[in-house]
Amino acid sequence: MALLQQQNYETLNEVSAAKLAKKLHLFHEDAELTSSEIGDGNLNLVFRVKDQLSGKSVIIKQALPYAKVVGESWPLTLKRAKIEADALKLFRELAPEFVPEVYFSDETFAITVMEDLSHLSIARTGLIQGEEYPLISKHLGKYLAKTLFLTSDFGLEPSDKKELVQKFINPELCKITEDLVFTDPFFDSETNSFEEELIDEVKKLWSDEKVKLETALLKQSFLTEAESLLHGDLHTGSIFASKTETKVIDPEFAFYGPAGFDLGQVIANLLFQAIANEGKQEGIFSHIRTFWKTFTDEYSSLWTNSNKEPFSKTDGYLEKVLKKYFKDMIGFAGCELIRRTIGLAHVADLDGIDDQSKRIHAKIKTLNLGKKLIVSRERIRNIDELISNIKDNLK
Repeated sequence: MALLQQQNYETLNEVSAAKLAKKLHLFHEDAELTSSEIGDGNLNLVFRVKDQLSGKSVIIKQALPYAKVVGESWPLTLKRAKIEADALKLFRELAPEFVPEVYFSDETFAITVMEDLSHLSIARTGLIQGEEYPLISKHLGKYLAKTLFLTSDFGLEPSDKKELVQKFINPELCKITEDLVFTDPFFDSETNSFEEELIDEVKKLWSDEKVKLETALLKQSFLTEAESLLHGDLHTGSIFASKTETKVIDPEFAFYGPAGFDLGQVIANLLFQAIANEGKQEGIFSHIRTFWKTFTDEYSSLWTNSNKEPFSKTDGYLEKVLKKYFKDMIGFAGCELIRRTIGLAHVADLDGIDDQSKRIHAKIKTLNLGKKLIVSRERIRNIDELISNIKDNLK
């Protein structure tokens, strides 16, 4: 097959994806392969190639040279596929139990071939359908403690960390976050998308100078603080889960940034479920407590046992670092709540509420909670106070 011998990018289809899998010797030569395009994301093609005889399957993901959610009018670099593949490989080294295996990647064709996780559910879909994942918060806390610590100046020698910073420069996808998370929702931008019934609340947001100032500071942090290698888009649609397993996928937005950003993404995307379904609130709050406790416990253990920084044993240093992460987490969660409500890319947790009045009410709550978290992040001292503030704003 000529596919991997060519020098120019070519879009896969179901037939060529199956041929590629056979070319890579991922299946027995007598395998009877079927291939289907299963991607439902905003940026990529995703194929599942399966042997009908053995039941073995793999996933082949290919980046498109444009944003699928918009079309060819929004061109995107194919380099993001290499960044994603490299991030998956590194994150699997650091937290193997929470990251799928990568079998093959090719930069020219923007292809990543990886473990099929179809025995698990996409966490967002499962949560909406009422599935429970009792270990997801503990697993995510461990995953982020390992990936954030072990890619930081605390877990790496400074020169090694700087090499990784260079390797994961990701300006084009960072620009998407800078615009869609930190800028456009706070102004009358044409990328915004929301129901007419929200216009009064949205105008309040656009005229709230305190919220905009604090958001500007959070954006500055995102732009300038290369603390750790981030996943960069860690929402519940990028997580596969079951009652016993959790796997993190899709780190094509990976770059070096403030650790609190990934933490805040997790918090916000759990909160969408608490907002959309009042009966789930206590369960979600329990997950948030577990997530933060697990993260801090695991991070503290790594700090004590694997720290490269001579100052690490200085009294109060770890506490200062975790306090900063906590504050940043709250603010970034607030930005995520707002942008997923009125920005370009929404979440099914809210948009899937059939009753219009309930949906609008839930989105107003989300906007108000987002603003509250952004402006209150300096004053909230611990996870119990965070939960208390959230509860007060969801009444």
